[in-house]
Amino acid sequence: MILLLSTSDTDLLSARASQEAGDGVSYRWANPSRLLVSEDLPPLLDGVDLVIVRILGSRRSWEDGLDMVLASGLPVVVLGGEHAPDADLMECSTVSAGVAAEAHNYLAEGGAQNLAQLHHFLSDTVLLTGHGFEPPAHLPSWGIADFAPDLDSASGPVIAVLYYRAQHLAGNTRYIQALCDAVAEAGGTALPIYCASLRTAEAELLSTLRRADAMVVTVLAAGGTKPATASAGGDDEAWDVAALAALDVPILQGLCLTSSRATWDENDDGLSPLDVATQVAVPEFDGRIITVPFSFKEIDSDGLSTYVPDVERAARVAGIAVRHGKLRHIPTTERRVALMLSAYPTKHARIGNAVGLDTPASAIDLLTEMRSAGYDLGPVDGPDAVPGLAAKDGDALIHALIAAGGQDPDWLTAEQLEGNPIRISAAKYREWFATLPRNCAAASKSTGAQRPESCTSTARRIRTAKSSSRHCDSTTSCSWSSRRGDSVKSPSRSTTTRICRRATTTSRPTAGSLQHRTTADSAPTPLCTSVSTETSNGCPARRSACPATAAPTQPSATCR
Repeated sequence: MILLLSTSDTDLLSARASQEAGDGVSYRWANPSRLLVSEDLPPLLDGVDLVIVRILGSRRSWEDGLDMVLASGLPVVVLGGEHAPDADLMECSTVSAGVAAEAHNYLAEGGAQNLAQLHHFLSDTVLLTGHGFEPPAHLPSWGIADFAPDLDSASGPVIAVLYYRAQHLAGNTRYIQALCDAVAEAGGTALPIYCASLRTAEAELLSTLRRADAMVVTVLAAGGTKPATASAGGDDEAWDVAALAALDVPILQGLCLTSSRATWDENDDGLSPLDVATQVAVPEFDGRIITVPFSFKEIDSDGLSTYVPDVERAARVAGIAVRHGKLRHIPTTERRVALMLSAYPTKHARIGNAVGLDTPASAIDLLTEMRSAGYDLGPVDGPDAVPGLAAKDGDALIHALIAAGGQDPDWLTAEQLEGNPIRISAAKYREWFATLPRNCAAASKSTGAQRPESCTSTARRIRTAKSSSRHCDSTTSCSWSSRRGDSVKSPSRSTTTRICRRATTTSRPTAGSLQHRTTADSAPTPLCTSVSTETSNGCPARRSACPATAAPTQPSATCR
């Protein structure tokens, strides 16, 4: 029996697959990064004939473990986790340099077939058995998955789904299949493609990608052709994604988290710092559109880490991708685009806030480029023109947004609330509610979240609540202003500000109200806020700061 200790989960998955195929393969496996050396390693070493250690980093990254393995007296092969051999680690091996180098070649090529032959190679050359073995099989660096549909009979936009070659060879593709199924459900045709990297994408791969109307990429950022220095004052050419940009298709980042779903769900921050960096921040430098997490790493019964999809979130990613694919075929002049600026905290001075960046100027530049590309932005000048665009005055644009209302409760006037451009009738709200996924609607109803009779909102889409300490009813009007349409964590905690106004003929002040304003009939109208946190099924759970009050004697039917 051979013990394989590798920080690459795909090595371990391939070892299991090779053993399940039979042919005398006998592996025991574990990931060193998840082991307590003093407790977990001795039982793993017990009864094995040879040990392979493959780790990322230097010897010091797992020094205690290596010391214990080398002290066991067993034959040991020590290798680096990169595609290129690591001479320093290889020198720690107790087998010959030639045997260690060939073992590295088997693992670098990867896949169940090569792991089976690695077993036989080491067994025959080190343990002197007689299995017989084949040399490392070179496998393509990219290819189309065998579960891909026939594109010749495809209908709807073609969505390329890119994932790692190592996951394909290890058979860890359930999350990709779930996403492809969701693309089909959304009206598109999925084109699943595995590849080793996008840093040096081959010409044939790029040619195949030209068939796509949009791409969902789970492979990490393409990076550049030389060491990246894409920081302030750095070499911009170090971050070169020209080959992918030349495809001229939307490229979406599908988030495959390194944590379990339970860990993610319980974490107020949603993503770990590692996932934020690799799945959000760095891909944005590639110009990718960030979506939502749809896959999580879970430990199975064999102690192996596999990607497990979230079907509902996969449907969310697929829907975004298919809509982007359809958008390509809509003439530019007919496209409707919303430019949304952050407004958090909800103060006028924070609209478009971004540390070290000039958001108003960037917005003007973006609108200018859109007009040059043929988008219909209305007249160039006059009262109906985009404020500040002709003069390239970002401040004028921000002042126009503030004048329209904004989300600062200290400065909102009754006229601004009355002039809110988006009003949602009760009938429309119920119509939208009926389109929610069944589990989402059921969760909303089961926790007591009641649909308001009607609402006015600065957001385009009203979402239901999972839980709430207080809800709008027929006597309460509300305005929901979403800070962000879909958060990175989504389903996660995305803040929503709600301004509640209760219209009543009573003159009794409302206890505990945050602020009072007097209407024409002298009725107090308490203002309050509510924070909405999105739940695991994609619905927000609202925690309201609205004061509990007695029912008004003459409730107003007006919803603002």
